[in-house]
Amino acid sequence: MSFAELLVVEDDPAIRRGLIDTLETAGYSVRSANDGPAGLAAALAAPCDLVLLDVMLPGADGFSVLQSLRRERPNLPVILLTARGAESDRVRGLRGGADDYVVKPFGAAELLARVEAVLRRVAKQPKPKDSLTIAGRTVDFDRREIHFGPGDVQPMTEREAALLAYLARHPDRAVPREELLREVWQLDPRGLVTRTVDMAVARLREQLRDDPTSPRIVLTVRSRGYMLGSQDGAGDGAPTGPAEG
Repeated sequence: MSFAELLVVEDDPAIRRGLIDTLETAGYSVRSANDGPAGLAAALAAPCDLVLLDVMLPGADGFSVLQSLRRERPNLPVILLTARGAESDRVRGLRGGADDYVVKPFGAAELLARVEAVLRRVAKQPKPKDSLTIAGRTVDFDRREIHFGPGDVQPMTEREAALLAYLARHPDRAVPREELLREVWQLDPRGLVTRTVDMAVARLREQLRDDPTSPRIVLTVRSRGYMLGSQDGAGDGAPTGPAEG
């Protein structure tokens, strides 16, 4: 797992230095930030394989930073580090999308084991396609762009690309909203009432110029979820319509 790029967001100088030394000794490349806004900016500004994020941060706490990261970089692994070990805090962190929650104080061996475990899980996840051609459009997932023709390119957000890539990896079935919340948003769907997925699909269709009244690319399967249309863009006969997003 060496050579992975890690970001440490911790306001205590001594703890931050200790974390950096431990991780660098284990072979990781480490960047750091000392408050919430700086940590969020660092995570979004450069490639990063995992974020070690303190909860009690100045400027914006770790829960707020995590929420922003899940919106902007939904697949970026995050381990929360905190002295707040109450069950309610751990549940809040995990339901907010953290990949792990480590309570201070902790030893170097435990921290490294948890970092390695999260990176292993990420490495085993299926990789999205590099590109998708459907209904006369070519989607470049690496560049997060939709190509409609020469000189006609529409950018996508990371969330939109992740949503479309997940549907593309499961082309022959309707994917339930609960599964999309869990796998794309990294949220626990149990007891969660939200139209997050429906609104994201609406935005994705807009980016794809997919007619919401008769979509050909992202199809709604009533009472089941969403699925990708056939590669020729003609649809597959699944009942669709705007009533369910």
